[in-house]
Amino acid sequence: MDKFDERILQQLKGDGRISNVELSERVGLSPSATLRRVQELERTEVITGYRAVLSNERLGVGFVAYVSIGLSSHRKQSQLEFEEHVRFEDEVVECHNITGANEYLLRVETKDLLSYKRFHADVLGECVHVKSITTMVVMDTPKDQR
Repeated sequence: MDKFDERILQQLKGDGRISNVELSERVGLSPSATLRRVQELERTEVITGYRAVLSNERLGVGFVAYVSIGLSSHRKQSQLEFEEHVRFEDEVVECHNITGANEYLLRVETKDLLSYKRFHADVLGECVHVKSITTMVVMDTPKDQR
């Protein structure tokens, strides 16, 4: 990686849909050189994909929380079973295995508080491995670069 690759990544991070011509102008390379570099960054999995940033408001998501999960057992099997338990739940948009007092941190998005209450009881509360659930409600997001 050199300064041109770093510039390319910075530009793509801000706008993944930028045209190759515009990208090449911004980083100071020819379009063909820029394209070769982007393709190499993709091939070496420095760039692992592109995504759309969606509006929670327009999609009807009015409640966002980070949920810390403590398991009753630290066994690997317990962790795998918990991960499988939440893997296909639409409300769980992020699941991180973390260090500290608890094993997992989830980002949960629902329509409203009542929907979250149902998720809390019917999904998290029904997992036999869950010992503790701590919910931290997002009140505002002044910065989000996900």
